[in-house]
Amino acid sequence: MKTPAVSYKRHRFPQEIISNAVWLYFRFPLSLRLVEEMLLERGIVVSYETIRRWGRKFGPAYAKQLRRRRPSRQDVWHLDEVVISIAGKKHWLWRAVDQNGFVLDEIVQNRRDTKAAKRLLIRLLKKAGMPPKRIITDKLRSYGAAKREVMPAVEHRSHKGLNNRAENSHLPLRKRERTMQGFRSPGSLQRFISIFSALRNLFVAPRHKRSALATHIHRIRAMAHWKVVTGAAA
Repeated sequence: MKTPAVSYKRHRFPQEIISNAVWLYFRFPLSLRLVEEMLLERGIVVSYETIRRWGRKFGPAYAKQLRRRRPSRQDVWHLDEVVISIAGKKHWLWRAVDQNGFVLDEIVQNRRDTKAAKRLLIRLLKKAGMPPKRIITDKLRSYGAAKREVMPAVEHRSHKGLNNRAENSHLPLRKRERTMQGFRSPGSLQRFISIFSALRNLFVAPRHKRSALATHIHRIRAMAHWKVVTGAAA
């Protein structure tokens, strides 16, 4: 098996327990205290603060190694933004998903204007390395203005009814937001979603594989890949 780049040196608990705790917290709508309780049921005594530190240290390293989807010129990007209140101040989470609901990128910004939309598009192009076949957005004019500057040749469809895929992609995070009773800072939100979405991309089957058998096979393969990435399969 491939040896993970993640180092567990000087940690009292083995990598299987650490990776399992991080998986539970970021994959399911569980609080840190509930993860602590679930580990206790297995005879593992660890505090929720330790689990928080594990997530902060190992979560980004896991997410960085997780399998990324190969881009295609036939991809359709669905873009949307959602408001999130942090310490009484509005922030905007800009998100892009593809035609299968795979999260391409997310960025927390304090603006909802052309500059913010342009920043998202530039990040997307840099990550994908190629423009999509089409982008679909709601009626926010900032998208059109940013698209004309960044990717003028790409088709743009602006219609709220066509963008349900992007809007629905916000729902899992909304559930987590309630469980966590909000986020402490824009930085903590950005860190969380980078890990949260990486695990969702790995474990949630694409739209064309939603039969019971296909979903089951997808989850088995996802778990095997997760164990390789975290070193739990070594």
